[in-house]
Amino acid sequence: MLSKRLSYWLFIPVLFVLLGYVLYPSLRTFILGGSLEQYSEVFASWRSANVRALFNSVFISLLTVVGAAVLGTSLAYFFYRFDFRFKKMLMSVAALPLALPPLVGVMAFLFLYGESGILPRGLKMLFNLEDVPFAFEGLWAVLFVHIYTMYVYFYLFVMAALRGIDGSLLEASANLGASSWTTFRRVIVPLLKPALISASLLVFMISMASFTAPLLFAGTENFLTVQIYNYKTNGDLGLSATVSTVLTFICLIFLLFMEWSNRNARGINAGKGTASAAVPIRGGLAQVFLTIGVVLLLLFLLLPIATVVLISFAQEGSWTYQLLPQRYTFLNYVNLFIDPEILQPILNSLKMALIATAGNMVFGVVVAIVVAKGSIRMVWRDLIRVLAILPFAIPGTVIAINLIVAFNEPTPFTFGAILVGSFWILPLAYFVRHIPFVVRSTLAALESYDDRLSEASADLGAGFLTTFRRVMLPLISGSILAGTLLTFVTALGEFVSSIVLYIFSNRPISVEILSQLRVYEFGSAAAYSVFLMILIGISTLLVRRLGSSDGLGRAF
Repeated sequence: MLSKRLSYWLFIPVLFVLLGYVLYPSLRTFILGGSLEQYSEVFASWRSANVRALFNSVFISLLTVVGAAVLGTSLAYFFYRFDFRFKKMLMSVAALPLALPPLVGVMAFLFLYGESGILPRGLKMLFNLEDVPFAFEGLWAVLFVHIYTMYVYFYLFVMAALRGIDGSLLEASANLGASSWTTFRRVIVPLLKPALISASLLVFMISMASFTAPLLFAGTENFLTVQIYNYKTNGDLGLSATVSTVLTFICLIFLLFMEWSNRNARGINAGKGTASAAVPIRGGLAQVFLTIGVVLLLLFLLLPIATVVLISFAQEGSWTYQLLPQRYTFLNYVNLFIDPEILQPILNSLKMALIATAGNMVFGVVVAIVVAKGSIRMVWRDLIRVLAILPFAIPGTVIAINLIVAFNEPTPFTFGAILVGSFWILPLAYFVRHIPFVVRSTLAALESYDDRLSEASADLGAGFLTTFRRVMLPLISGSILAGTLLTFVTALGEFVSSIVLYIFSNRPISVEILSQLRVYEFGSAAAYSVFLMILIGISTLLVRRLGSSDGLGRAF
């Protein structure tokens, strides 16, 4: 435990940051949003755009949870239960959507399945049709993109839970005459319940906060995040604040459920025996069906990514009405590094992501130490814990609105400066949005840390800094780095907050990709996307090396 004096020395700046950049902006938005009469007026009519947006957001989020749960849980159980060729490769491929920034994933579906995409054009040419057979747009397009990008949370959470199941439980069930389906339903599913609940709540919140897919695919259908953006773009910050508060309230309810379920799941252990041996599949009819399933899975997962890679080599203007680009070039990639105008968004993203990540790492570790080891009253520690996880319940569009409302004038928290319209507003948005990542991953490690090690170090005459550096840090560094890299990954591809807050001089890669799409520079947009995927993929591999899904689970 920290000394009381040191605990309060750390507690005061931590409280200042959380109150000034998390709670204060949220309260300012809530106040600007108006009274209960204004909320009831905005959502008064069942035919109003905001009510339709509320219904669409909730409806698609619920369907996303169901679809992602079925796909992610099925894949995890299949990989856990069976052994076959190329299993390890497929397990890695199944986690690929984690490395896709939201805008890049949506753009991939646009190139592949959009009205002018490769697949509709190919079917039109193949069957000699007058029009494309389908248009990938509307609610179902948003749902399809959500399932593709979010099933990975179920996959990773359930896979981690399955690895902890005692194989003797499955053997005992089989010895008692239970079928595989009965064993799955009566034995495995109850043990997976904590992971399923956590993944469900997380996916629901992420889907509610989704902005990119509704923006590009929803068409005339309204979503809460898009309504917030539209109101802000049209200069009606008050209505934007009203809708932001409603969306935050919904996500906050699910965050509280998630915290409650996580606390109730503590101490639940699937067993202490060895894991169950996987059933080998080597030949026969099962091998045929397995091969078909593997091919379909690879097509489903890799085609969008392969499409972006293909278009990244397309010469500008060579892909208009044709099925595929007619001419290809490496110039799109060369320009990323030799053209100052094209290089600038890359440098901006790296710079802002590094600034925000450095702040998140230092601040997250300090918060975790205060909460887990501080000698302050429990009520203060609980307050810090709640404020530190609050950004989970605040979608990116709402964080952007919060910062605009709070910091479009000088305040003590900005030391008399106006942040809106400055370079620093985006790194601050990234920092606020990703506070929980390092806090939760580090906090999980500290809660299992044996305080007797620190006591022994102190008895030998070491001070707190020496004890932290020589004893505590080596034991928790894996969790810190996992949370830090997750922060960097998400900040690097951040689009939702960026599109609301950026100025031309600090435009990040994600905003530049959208700009290139709007002027039909598909090759440049895809080249940016591939470069971004490579950077995020490297960071994601490092996260998995440091703790795989454990690091992800601790951060969420």
